[in-house]
Amino acid sequence: MTSSAPTRSRAARRVRDAVAGYLFVGPFLLAYVAFLLWPFARGVWISLHDWNLLAVAINPDAKTFVGLDNYVRMLWGDGLVWSLDHQWGVRLLGLALVAGALWAWRRGAIGRGTALAAAAAGLLVFGFALGLHPGEGGRWGDRRFWPIVGNTLTFVALTVPAVAAMGLALAIGLNRDDRRSAVLRTFFFLSQVLSVTVVTLIWQLTLSPRQGLIAHAFRSLGLEPLAWVTSPDLAMPAIVIATVWWSLGFAMILFLAGLQEIPAERNEAARLDGAGPLQLLRHLTLPALSRTTTLVVVLQIILHFQVFGQSHLITRGGPNDATQVWVRYIYQTGFRNSELGDASALAIVLFAFMLVFALLQMRASRGEA
Repeated sequence: MTSSAPTRSRAARRVRDAVAGYLFVGPFLLAYVAFLLWPFARGVWISLHDWNLLAVAINPDAKTFVGLDNYVRMLWGDGLVWSLDHQWGVRLLGLALVAGALWAWRRGAIGRGTALAAAAAGLLVFGFALGLHPGEGGRWGDRRFWPIVGNTLTFVALTVPAVAAMGLALAIGLNRDDRRSAVLRTFFFLSQVLSVTVVTLIWQLTLSPRQGLIAHAFRSLGLEPLAWVTSPDLAMPAIVIATVWWSLGFAMILFLAGLQEIPAERNEAARLDGAGPLQLLRHLTLPALSRTTTLVVVLQIILHFQVFGQSHLITRGGPNDATQVWVRYIYQTGFRNSELGDASALAIVLFAFMLVFALLQMRASRGEA
């Protein structure tokens, strides 16, 4: 009896601890499911339908289940047909290369696995894929989708390295315990607290070819002001500059936090051993900041893939879709064209893109570490 009482007491304590833990975690889990998992699952469900926003608002049964048709039409095409004589010259040449790989395997020049892989790939590409082409009224993919994906990737490729590099440079320069550095840190971080609307208004005025600050500077030098917003070549750099200025403060603060975690004794020991500033940066600072760098890059990739306000408010996606980006295209498809199924499919593919890029960056940084 005496031995079983402590056992029951311990079991009861474990149950109370488990219940207390679930009570603490429960509100977060409910909010997580209600505001993240359920909307995501709902978006996936909507993406599998021909879902007109206005029609379904009037009649909830006005939607049609189409499966993966929205994805296929967006990524692959619509009205595609296959014919034996399409691109027959290229296909015959490819199939001849497949036959050559099999002949080389028979002669022992290449391995069996290589020959089988080459044959399978060749048959798939030359025997099947090159025979596909749009039929009457058909088309390859969404005419606007892939150029818009290119715009978004260009934007991310320009902003993320710039924000990371400039944020690191500012953090290293302002990593001092004095009043001037504190004031400058506050000054550079102030842009981060502004809303996207305020940021775009500031840069609209700055880039204006009539009363903008840059235009006045050009006129004072006797030069003609640049039409940043209306030029197909300058519109994307315009929103990149505005975004880098807006995002710089957050990256700087993260790098400052990482720099302040590096023990001062390590830097002093390296200096006593004769290490210069560049050697300190390369062999001590950057390796110590590897996790912080990964965090900054992944966060910036996720944020900048979702760029909307800068493109929508500064350039309206123009000129000629030069700055049209993914999220703005989702917005137009869903709310201007009322094609909620297509818009949901676009959003799911965007999520997949962001996930892949973030995982690749994390894997690369883990490999470097």
